[in-house]
Amino acid sequence: MSEMLRDLSIEDSYRSDRSNVVAEFYIPCLSAANRYDRAVGYFTSASLALVARGLESFERNGGRLRLIASPHLTDRDIEEMRAGYAYRDVIAKAVARELNPDTERSPKELAGLGILGRLIAQGTLDVKIAIVHGRDGLALYHEKIGLIADKYGDTAAFTGSMNETGSAFLENFESIHVFKSWNPNDRSRVDGIRADFEELWAGRTPRVEILEFPKVAREHFIALGKRAAQAPASADVPELLTVSTDLTTLGWARLPRDLELRDYQKAAIAQWLSANGRGIFQMATGTGKTITALAALDQVGRQLHARQVPLVTVVVVPLLDLVEQWSGELRSFGVVPIKCRDTATSWQPAARNAIAALQARRQGSVTLVVTNATFRGATFQRLLATIDSPLLVIADEAHHLGAEHLRASLPDSAQFRLALSATPERWFDPEGTDALKDYFGDTLIELGLKEAIDLGALTRYRYHPVLVPLSDDEAEQYTELTVKIGALLRSKEPESRGEDDTSPLGMLLNKRAKVLGHARAKMPALRQAVEQHRQSAFQLVYCAEGGAPLAEGGTGPRQVDQVLELVGNELGLRAHTFTARENKRQRIDLLRSFATGRDLQVLVSMRCLDEGVDLPDARVAYMLASSTNPRQFIQRRGRILRRAPGKDLAEVIDFVVMPPQDPALFDIERRLFKRELARCVEFAGYAENCGEALAKLRDLRDYYQLLDV
Repeated sequence: MSEMLRDLSIEDSYRSDRSNVVAEFYIPCLSAANRYDRAVGYFTSASLALVARGLESFERNGGRLRLIASPHLTDRDIEEMRAGYAYRDVIAKAVARELNPDTERSPKELAGLGILGRLIAQGTLDVKIAIVHGRDGLALYHEKIGLIADKYGDTAAFTGSMNETGSAFLENFESIHVFKSWNPNDRSRVDGIRADFEELWAGRTPRVEILEFPKVAREHFIALGKRAAQAPASADVPELLTVSTDLTTLGWARLPRDLELRDYQKAAIAQWLSANGRGIFQMATGTGKTITALAALDQVGRQLHARQVPLVTVVVVPLLDLVEQWSGELRSFGVVPIKCRDTATSWQPAARNAIAALQARRQGSVTLVVTNATFRGATFQRLLATIDSPLLVIADEAHHLGAEHLRASLPDSAQFRLALSATPERWFDPEGTDALKDYFGDTLIELGLKEAIDLGALTRYRYHPVLVPLSDDEAEQYTELTVKIGALLRSKEPESRGEDDTSPLGMLLNKRAKVLGHARAKMPALRQAVEQHRQSAFQLVYCAEGGAPLAEGGTGPRQVDQVLELVGNELGLRAHTFTARENKRQRIDLLRSFATGRDLQVLVSMRCLDEGVDLPDARVAYMLASSTNPRQFIQRRGRILRRAPGKDLAEVIDFVVMPPQDPALFDIERRLFKRELARCVEFAGYAENCGEALAKLRDLRDYYQLLDV
């Protein structure tokens, strides 16, 4: 079954500063479509070649294309009309001139025109010419609308400044807005654009005269189709990049002129180059791992370009939000990447064509940004197998790729490799950690929290541990779980002592962590803390996942909902959840509102703010729960400590549950609480109020004999 338009990741708008409209919109949509109606300002032979992008699959689908455009008139054409020549004859001559089959053309242009020539010959492409009768004579039809439909009845309609011209696709700053028939809010806009096009095609639009496509122009089109069919096979390769010799238009990344790298970033790049382009950057969250990696891409690109060697770069990220974040950073380096996510039809044609064009041209660079899930899929793996150019793999949050099902997908053919992570060691997975090091190489830079703060890369902060007791029933549940955990830890069976999430011990540890994370006393403690910041913006609340485990089974209400009720309704702060329930558009709007410092004061989340969300303005973080995995707390800590204008100090309020302190369970409680306490002590140690924070923890450290932690 063919892909449906509604299965594609179609944005509401595309703009030159953030999108490659050909790769991200035209090619995926036309590959899934069987109808394409387009009305544009004017066209040239170069623009017609560009219309053909994505039409290979469209042609295989039995697609039907209708095109309305104004002729491209020269000064001489206009003079002839003023001299009394029949305007229809002048227009027919101008249209035929653009399609002269004897004109010398680039392989790319000839390939595109050849596709359209075949469609004309098959009767599946119809073209009409539009002219406007103005007050002072003829004028150009300059409207720009389009409709792409599939056989299932779905239509994507679009309008905006994009012309079907070479300059519009490749040089001008353009934008389009897209409306989807399957979206109830867009349906009337789609119907309106469809009605406008049908009125135009039928010649019923006031002041606009529609002329049939000149017979001689049609013959020229067919001749071009035959000429293209006789051209060398390489001419059929659609090229996604411009033919300009400017390096960024060939896909090479270039450091922005207004960006000054820090010394530690320069040192990391130099070491990576010295290690033949392999290694790991272990850098605290917020210290610029992405910028460092892109600057390394710039440097290796300069060396390859000087040797006229092409490069394919694959950036592998764990989350969809990170695809957008990396794409934005790449655009600031002059690169428009192909975003590989969701269904294959939304990215595969653009990626395949870009790599084929690169390998035919043997110069330039192509960059793909891909989610872990898509990366390990068979479609992307087949694409990797076709690459015979040097390949650079950049792995963001690289610890994810240490998982057995992901590390097997890492290509052995990659000449250059770079892993980025604040914590590359995998929790309770030494085999996965070793596999990452074997693939990517040595750790080339270790920039921890203290060094980053001392260097000014992260913000100074104050740390406030808030000690919270368990209620009687929570303490009883906690004690019961602790007894079971102690029995497993004393067991001589290795499988009983494994701490991964699916092991017996791991499941008990997770359930015990949920009891602590959902301790009811945290709500009044949070109220007291938030009341001190009622007038402040830029606040984050990290909640425990799900609801509290009930002794009789099942779970209670979600903590994130309880917090929103407390902060938003009872205390009256402007707050909103930021969870998996918010869609991509809502998340973008929430982040924008948060960044204003006015519209939204508080974001309430569980895990969605752990990775891939850039919130440098955040000043206050309430840590209601963290897992025993140190990575989660390190990522959250780094997120609140990012630098931002006007931000001199951050505050972290950490809600730490006190165990029941049962003397009979002292040893096992000490062993388990040691991890939590080590995290608290480390964070207190780098805080501006170190002495005050450690003093709050002293009694617990003394009771559990952990003053040496």
